[in-house]
Amino acid sequence: MPEVYKFGGASIQDADAIRRLGELLTRHDLRPRALVVSAMGKTTNALEALLDAARSDDTHAYRERLEAIRQAHLRTAEALFGADSTTAAALERLLDDLDADHRHCNADYPIHYDRTVGFGELLSTTLVAAWLNEIGIATHWCDARELIITDDHHQAAEVDWTETCRRLVELAGREEGLLLTQGFIGATVEGVTTTLGREGSDFSAAILAHCLDVEGLTIWKDVPGLFNADPRRFDNARQIARLSYGEAVEQAWHGAKVIHPRTLAPLQRKSIPLTVRSFLEPDAVPTRIGPEAGDGDRQPACILRDDQVLLDVTPHDFSFMDDARLGRVLACLAHHGLHANFLECEAMRLRLAIDDEPAKRQALLSDLREEYRLECQAGLTLLTVRHPSDLLLHGLGSGMTIVTEKRTSTIAQRLFPSEECPERWRLP
Repeated sequence: MPEVYKFGGASIQDADAIRRLGELLTRHDLRPRALVVSAMGKTTNALEALLDAARSDDTHAYRERLEAIRQAHLRTAEALFGADSTTAAALERLLDDLDADHRHCNADYPIHYDRTVGFGELLSTTLVAAWLNEIGIATHWCDARELIITDDHHQAAEVDWTETCRRLVELAGREEGLLLTQGFIGATVEGVTTTLGREGSDFSAAILAHCLDVEGLTIWKDVPGLFNADPRRFDNARQIARLSYGEAVEQAWHGAKVIHPRTLAPLQRKSIPLTVRSFLEPDAVPTRIGPEAGDGDRQPACILRDDQVLLDVTPHDFSFMDDARLGRVLACLAHHGLHANFLECEAMRLRLAIDDEPAKRQALLSDLREEYRLECQAGLTLLTVRHPSDLLLHGLGSGMTIVTEKRTSTIAQRLFPSEECPERWRLP
């Protein structure tokens, strides 16, 4: 079976971008069987801000933000289809549903979040499906909430693989042409909207690839492939031609942003290759991720995480930080939706770095404070190096204060004060 394609928000951010997507699909001899599309541009961020206004009863901000989302999508529809199109009417109905949902929703935040942000993908796929049909590519719009079935763990739902595969296989056997659906969202078996985690559209595409047994998955980005460092932060970053699943998982886990960390496991289980390609330069040499080791498995890779907080956790009673205590602290971390990007355990102290999310951090500290003495240091940048060398680490740390570090044979991690870090780094 042909491939699954996934397009992110940057590739459909306006009418010109959607036209370019259509041209790209038209010029390829072998069209994909399914297409997964994210929300337009920064729509998810806008919907998160809308949700905050709704929950704080800030009517003026809510109306202002809803209107901005409305106008962005209607302008795109008018540029593609002209005024008063059926597509614009479909967008208006979705926006009315979004507004009505807010007026009547008193759910807990995670449930309300999932019900809100999923509208970004519903709006974008309505536009893209209409345009592809307009230019002669027979496209069937599919609601991911009827296909990707999950548990009720909102904001990070787990997939019911058996039911999801059953529904996708049935759909593929029933519908011809291109199947187009939303990334990021799913639903419980009762039909309650869920999401797969922020930036989860890559994972959605991998779910489709796995369940449909396709020949490959291509993720279209604004870069030609994976690099050994972020080219927006490192002047001399080098593109990687080939990478194994295992190495790609390690880099994604430590914060490399091109591939969502959960994307690779469902592909690896069926040896489905993943290609990362540029929608701006579709003929450029891409990166391929598969079962075999490649050049990317051997060379150092550098990953930066900004906005880090270093947390020192020490028992009040001077007892050891044993396995039981470590397990309780990490369970508390997970309970509050946080992840340890850096972790070092000593006899009587645990040090970990987390993303700077103030509300989640304060809730975590509140839970830990009774049993532990806590010290926080914010404003840090975490550098993670896969396959480090002494020369590389010396060059990258030159002239900066190392707050803390750890190193093994395959990985080195250092925390620096962000104010000391250069805007542009350079690999030695």
